[in-house]
Amino acid sequence: MSLRVLVVEDDRELRSMMRSTLAVEGFEVQTAVSVSEARALLRHATPDVILLDLGLPDGDGSELVREVRRQHSLPILIVSARHQEAEKIKLLDAGADDYLTKPFNVGELLARIRVALRHRGTALAAGETTHEVGDLHVDLNEHLVEVKGEPVHLTPTEFKLLARLVRSAGKVVTHRQLLADVWGSEFTEHTHYLRLYMGQLRAKIEEDPAEPRHLLTETGVGYRLAAA
Repeated sequence: MSLRVLVVEDDRELRSMMRSTLAVEGFEVQTAVSVSEARALLRHATPDVILLDLGLPDGDGSELVREVRRQHSLPILIVSARHQEAEKIKLLDAGADDYLTKPFNVGELLARIRVALRHRGTALAAGETTHEVGDLHVDLNEHLVEVKGEPVHLTPTEFKLLARLVRSAGKVVTHRQLLADVWGSEFTEHTHYLRLYMGQLRAKIEEDPAEPRHLLTETGVGYRLAAA
């Protein structure tokens, strides 16, 4: 079962980036753009971790820290542009587990989530970030894809699709899981998206796209990135 993350962030671009990054890591992600929306989501389901901005349209995220902490022991990570030391101390004393200042590195965000979960007794292994088999080299941290030593340009969606497969290299990822993680849960029936983008990926990565060696089809189930 996937761990659930609630991202409370009103910046559309940053919210989208965190959602796609966490989905690629295998998290089930919900998002809210305000304090009131976050409260509504929390009334219906309790996530495993909350990523919380402070400056929200209808209030300050610090209100949520106190409310959540009165009822739950789940990890709360503050993600904010505010960098005053006094502010950080105040939030940590109020019950936040960590404070990450914007702008931040995605790798650091994921590492801090793992630490916060580990402190609650949930061990979460770091996901694979590099993949090298034959003539294909992928480094997710560097956003780098090379074939035979030559860089390959991928669109953002193509890269997210490949990254999701890298995280599960050697294992089959179902059509529904790929669609949910790359496009969102509302797209799980849109298998034509997957066929289109997988074809584009193969055209850029495979020596012979008609006879792929890296991006393998598991008929009727999904796709697998060859691990060897």
